[in-house]
Amino acid sequence: MKERVVKLFGDIFRTTTFKRRAFFLLADSLLIAFSMYAAFWIRFDGRVPYESSRYLGEYIILALAVKLVFFMYYGMYGISWRFFSLGDLLKLFRAGTLSSVSLGLLLFFLKSYAPFSGFPRSILILDYFLTMGFIGILRISKRVLREFWIRTDKISRDKTRILIIGAGSAGEQIGREMLNHRKSKYFPVGYIDDDPAKKGVSIHGVKVLGARGNIPQLLKTNKVDEVLVAIPSANSREIRKIVEVIRESNQANKIKILPSISDLMDGNVTLSDIQEVKIEDLLGREPVEIDFRAIKHFLSGKRVLITGAGGSIGAELSRAVLQFKTKSLVLLDIDETELFLLLHRLKSKSQEIVPVVGDINDKTKMQTVFEKFLPEIVIHSAAYKHVPVLEYYPEDAVKTNVMGTKILAEMAMTHGVEKFVYISTDKAINPTSIMGSSKRVGEELLRTLDRRKRTRFICVRFGNVLGSRGSVTQLFKEQILEGGPVTVTHPEMKRYFMAPAEAVLLVLEAAAVGEGGEAYVLDMGEPVKIVDLAREMIRLSGYEPDVDIPIVYSGLRPGEKLFDELLSAEEGSEPTEHSKIFRVKNSKKIEELDLLEKIDRLIGLCWGNGSREEFVGLLKQLIPTYNPMESDMNRYHW
Repeated sequence: MKERVVKLFGDIFRTTTFKRRAFFLLADSLLIAFSMYAAFWIRFDGRVPYESSRYLGEYIILALAVKLVFFMYYGMYGISWRFFSLGDLLKLFRAGTLSSVSLGLLLFFLKSYAPFSGFPRSILILDYFLTMGFIGILRISKRVLREFWIRTDKISRDKTRILIIGAGSAGEQIGREMLNHRKSKYFPVGYIDDDPAKKGVSIHGVKVLGARGNIPQLLKTNKVDEVLVAIPSANSREIRKIVEVIRESNQANKIKILPSISDLMDGNVTLSDIQEVKIEDLLGREPVEIDFRAIKHFLSGKRVLITGAGGSIGAELSRAVLQFKTKSLVLLDIDETELFLLLHRLKSKSQEIVPVVGDINDKTKMQTVFEKFLPEIVIHSAAYKHVPVLEYYPEDAVKTNVMGTKILAEMAMTHGVEKFVYISTDKAINPTSIMGSSKRVGEELLRTLDRRKRTRFICVRFGNVLGSRGSVTQLFKEQILEGGPVTVTHPEMKRYFMAPAEAVLLVLEAAAVGEGGEAYVLDMGEPVKIVDLAREMIRLSGYEPDVDIPIVYSGLRPGEKLFDELLSAEEGSEPTEHSKIFRVKNSKKIEELDLLEKIDRLIGLCWGNGSREEFVGLLKQLIPTYNPMESDMNRYHW
């Protein structure tokens, strides 16, 4: 304790907080002295006897010495005056109580000395309550005055009146932030919560006005400018219902939201966390249970290589992998700008992050990468993915999606990689496009190479990732910003969508439990009609579909199909330990030499000016379920 007291005395005179600490030290000294004097004055009805008054100085000095030491020990001079809390008040109570008890014990042992022999015991009780009252009022005064000033000042300031949905921990925190920050542009007019016990309850002076069913009426009667959904645990289904209720009120209110629990760093929310409702919130916030222990065992302390790290999936994988304390993380991408931006976003003091600019089709460069960094885990997300574009350039699709994968797989086996995780797509199932069939060839290649038992190869398929670069959601955003029209290829087109964070964690879990040679599919929920997605995005932007912004149909593009599938005709699936991950069952055996010979012929076409028909013919031989779409390649206009 001695060292702590000495340290606390030293802290008082730190330059940065000297003024505040000196102020409280002086104020507490005056209040302690005044409390002792007032205790005698009250005890003797304003006529303090001479025997007590002549030793009052000694009593005050003793009280100061004891009480200030306890106040310093409990950190009462490192507390913010502006944000004095209930926890700080409890600290003050402990410090004041223990100091008064200690003072009483000290006076008991000093009673044989003349100044303290006739000290009245009732003074200790009076002094305790006076000291606690005066110092407590001083500590809380700034917060009380500040909150009163802000609330009385709120009418004259131009603030956004906001209705908070959710009176739980997050709602309470964000409401308090709005009230306590003078620069806040928000003012909470009330809370909405379905818990009947909370109705009418006041939270920091703001009432719980009712349940969700009362939202339309409350929006009309309370002059609400914006609505904030402050329920981080809410899934997309709940958020959609809330948004629909708000829209049914026919009030032109903006809707905002707090991030999901997984996106909050420490569970605390601030004003900076408030954001616009995005399409991802309505489609991609379903609760997912992840076996973090299995992923940690899979990645912790390992050297990991991620290809295509600069892309949407690769970047999200990089962020996720870093959470599991790898020994090193090598980020490979052909785009040095995207690598630079990714490195800027990834910050790790304990783990080695190495950027590598390189093309997976460059065999010499890949050999150098594997020899230098000796990865134990490879996560291969580099790919060409845009279906209609690759219909025109089959040679580039084959180079990257087939040849690049083959080069990496061979390097992995040569250099002792433990697991090779291949990011595939639902478009590889019964493919109708060059892109889908080339990715399926990659799957079959790795499934065959896994039989050599050198490296365990695992494939994971999933659908469209919300907000990824080049996705339909990005295209719709741009078209809405330009005032429309929003182009949809077909009124019946449907696609599966997943949130990026959810998708990559499921990929890592599938990779962790995979034993090699398997393909996994992820449960992506129900497919979404693209036209419904377009309408929702238009509404989220504050417009009315087909009124403010038209929707037009452009027709299917080359290689596209109306519905994406999860399993091909010869495949089945079986459940795994995780409810959202399924193992693909494929009993079809492919002769390794025949497969590799056809793949080499396919790759050879890339260097021999092969025609589109030749590529399609070889792809059909490799993937019998490939059914190329008959489309007029000259009809489509970009």
